[in-house]
Amino acid sequence: MVLEQIYSAEFLKENPKYAFLLGLAYTVFATLFALMLFSDDPALVVVGVVSMLLMPSLYQISSYYEAKAKKHAIGILNVIINNKQFIKVYLYMFFGSFIVFALFSLILPSLATNHLFKQQVSVMAGGATSTGGGYFSISLFKELFTHNLFVMAICFFLSLIAGNGAIFMIIWNASVWGTVFGVLGKTVSTYIQAHPAIIFGLILLSVFPHVLLEMSSYIIAVVAGTMISDAMAKEKILSKAFGRILASNLLLLLCAVGVLAIGMIVETYVLNNFTTYKTIIQLSSRALL
Repeated sequence: MVLEQIYSAEFLKENPKYAFLLGLAYTVFATLFALMLFSDDPALVVVGVVSMLLMPSLYQISSYYEAKAKKHAIGILNVIINNKQFIKVYLYMFFGSFIVFALFSLILPSLATNHLFKQQVSVMAGGATSTGGGYFSISLFKELFTHNLFVMAICFFLSLIAGNGAIFMIIWNASVWGTVFGVLGKTVSTYIQAHPAIIFGLILLSVFPHVLLEMSSYIIAVVAGTMISDAMAKEKILSKAFGRILASNLLLLLCAVGVLAIGMIVETYVLNNFTTYKTIIQLSSRALL
């Protein structure tokens, strides 16, 4: 597409923050496209189209880093440093898409939102909104960590099979979180007669730290799986080059688990102790009664 000519893979490697604009622009385009051609059920089409549009850029970047991985020393610090730009590209794409889903859900009338992103809105009913008392709940941490470790495993194995096709899972999460937080902000603001932007801002302040860590863990797992997948297609399985890439990216996957654990510690603390967020959740429940 035109944006790929402006923001080439080479440019994105050096300037990952511009991937935010790609995620944002492609999500706006995909939403309008899905509404015009798949008006009966556009939600998943939006996610699929965004993923499809982002894949060419991601493929070029992953090929570059797969070639580099054959030459670098194996070690956790080396693995993180060598792949940080690739991880940033994914992360900025996620937030570009996330903000579009959130703003559409925040601004559009309720019926339009429920129709446009009905699969995502339905996730609200099954989301973890426990706000049990106590400074830190071990049981809540285990519940959150187990669930999200399963999601991270899906991201890894999908990337192992489909390479950068695992961007679908990243954009799906952007659609779910953006829609849920947008609908939550709009519902509460309507209920208490406050400005939606204020409530949405308070929600973001509460959830941003653990959302950043949780999504980073998914992305690190996707990058690890993608690098191994690319190496399987390009290198001989028993070669030293493949062995180096495999070892490096298994270390990267281990890093993803560590980041996820930290993220779940932060989320457990937020759910147990952030009064503002707990109040917003409670107000939303009342508004929906």
